[in-house]
Amino acid sequence: MANWPQVSIDTEKEFNMCFACGQKNPIGLKLNFDWDGKSARAEFTPNKFHQGWSGLVHGGIISCLLDEAMSYVTLFEGVNSLTAKMQTRFRRPAQIDEPLIITASLTKKTRKLVEAKAEISLKDSTLVADSTATMFILNQREERPKSNV
Repeated sequence: MANWPQVSIDTEKEFNMCFACGQKNPIGLKLNFDWDGKSARAEFTPNKFHQGWSGLVHGGIISCLLDEAMSYVTLFEGVNSLTAKMQTRFRRPAQIDEPLIITASLTKKTRKLVEAKAEISLKDSTLVADSTATMFILNQREERPKSNV
């Protein structure tokens, strides 16, 4: 991460315009994560605006859902982070208008890095995709969210 550009990241920003979780972003996914003390969870039903091939959810949207879930785990654990590395396995195509369950949990935390895992499944627990990520810790959060930030 030594070659990362020096950029200012406002970690005290309003989350309303985030593409994944911003509730006021007119083209966003409007995800709302809950926390049970160990894992983050959200539900999302993709529609025709989220497709790649006709009737199938675009892989970039699937990756975005997984990335956001793992980011929320760090928020709930009290740190702001940036994804440094992410590996995703697509297990089966997801169809538009098919409800998805997104879950994530922390697997490791060091002084500078957090590792997390996430899954997307159907309501019947059929696995759609899973992912792991290493995230760079920017700073500690002053306040931990109880639910959606």
